[in-house]
Parts: sequence; C-alpha cells; structure tokens
Amino acid sequence: MSAPFPSFVSAGEALTDMLRTGSDQWSSQVGGSTWNVARVMARLGVPSAFAGAVSLDVFGDALAAATEVAGLDMRFLQRRAKSPLLAIVHELHPPTYYFIGDDSADLHFDAAQLPAGWMQGAQWVHFGGISLAREPLAGKLVALARELKAAGVKISYDPNFRIMMDERYDATLRRMTELADVIKVSDEDLAGLFRHDDIDGAFAVLRGWNPHATYLYTRGAQGAALYRGEQAWRAAPPVIEVVDSVGAGDASIGGLLYSLMYRPEADGGQHLRFAVAAGAGACLAAGGAPPSVQLVESLLERTILG
Repeated sequence: MSAPFPSFVSAGEALTDMLRTGSDQWSSQVGGSTWNVARVMARLGVPSAFAGAVSLDVFGDALAAATEVAGLDMRFLQRRAKSPLLAIVHELHPPTYYFIGDDSADLHFDAAQLPAGWMQGAQWVHFGGISLAREPLAGKLVALARELKAAGVKISYDPNFRIMMDERYDATLRRMTELADVIKVSDEDLAGLFRHDDIDGAFAVLRGWNPHATYLYTRGAQGAALYRGEQAWRAAPPVIEVVDSVGAGDASIGGLLYSLMYRPEADGGQHLRFAVAAGAGACLAAGGAPPSVQLVESLLERTILG
C-alpha cells in the first residue's frame, strides 16, 4: 500500500543560486521560492511536496538531495535530461542577478506525470515565483491551478516580483489573483508588478480582482498586515538580531498557511502573528533556514498586534 499523499504541495521552480564571493570566486546554493515554501511547510511538520522538475546533472542532484533531506515527498520531484536553472548573483549587496535557463529542466515539468490521485490528498497548493513568468511552464501551472480550484483545493499565491515580470506577466498576475484563496504580496512586489509608485492604489486594484481572498501584505521592517473582507490586522515583527533575511518571505507565507491549516479556531490577528513570527524565525540563521514550530511559538509573545 502506497504512502498517503501530502496535504500541502508547492508547484514551481527549484534552482541553483550561483553567488559571487570574490573577483573570480563563486559558491552554489540550492533555492527557488516555491521549493523553499515546500521546505518551510515540511519543517513545520506538514506532510509536503515540491512539484517541479530539476536537471539530471550535479545541480539537479544537489536539489534532489536537499529535497529528500527536507522530508518532502519525492514522488513529486521530476528529473529531466536538460540544463539546470541557475540564478547568477553577481553582486551580493544589494543582490543583483540574472537567470540562465533556456530550455532548462524546470520548463519541462509535466503535471500529468504526478502520482495518480494526489489531488484528493491535497488541502492547499502553492504557486508563485519566476515559474509563473517562464513559458511554457507558466501556462502549465495556471492550468493546474484552475483544475485544482475546480476540484475544491485551496490555492496560495506569492508573485514574488522579479525583473522578468514585465507587462507580459500582467495577465498571469490577474488570473492567479482571481484563483487564489490566500495571496502574499509585499510593497516591493506591488511597485514592480504595477510599475508605478502608487503602492496603496496598486494594492486596492489587486484586492479588487478578488475581494474574497485573504491577503498577507508585508512591508519589511514596518511589519505586516492581514486583510480578510472588511477586516484588517497589523503586526510588528519581534525585535531580533537578524543573521540572514533570505527566505523570510517564504517562511511568512508558510507560517500563515500552517496557521490556517492547524489553528482553525484562530482569528485573523492570531494567524498574522504566526506568519510574522515565522518570517522572523527564518532570519535567525544563515541560508534561509526554515523555522520549527517551537521556534515560531517562542517568538509569538514578542510579535505584537497594533
């Protein structure tokens, strides 16, 4: 008898960050926002999977090994005899990067090859990142999100703006916003996605496309807010000594989804506090290390609504 299917799946990209650490020195690091959200959920104890494709070479091997170490369901990881997807981070402060991935493995993900019956086990499926800006993968993922929505599976969406999300991404932004039950967005995302400085106006447009969704709106050191219908809650992050903020956004959406799944009695303010505490927890270690439930709960008391 096969193992039960995971209740949480994140679909999109896993990639390798190539970090320039000297004039001619580089180091590699596994990553990708959707892959990282899956890792966050697994660390919080949620049966989880990453649905995506990686290469068969040394970069794909590293991603597959990290996927297995994270405890993700390996039946959802596809391997392709194609080139790897690389993020070339040639400046670290501030991060400046571009992507290499023409006809790379991630683009050859095939939802039809996922295990039969997996949708019946899924409660939430998460989408976002550059995978929704790279064809033909983007079209496949939007179609998958539509199919899941029709099947009654809840949809989470974090656009996570990158420079490639120009006007060609506008239709996808609206389609995914209309499909999603939960949307995470930051002020930086809104400025990039809408290509102007009227952040409040951009957020109003986004909410207008789907007034029934729950919105997690993050604003860096100013904290975050949760919007649900006519209600809104705001929270400031706990005072911590930040080691590395990489992965904080992925941890915050993961924390919110965990809270929605396992704390149904909580109100919007309590869900927001958990999300903000999870984001802070990811900042306490280098390399975007996902926080445990125990660490998040230890930060909750210092995460104040206001």
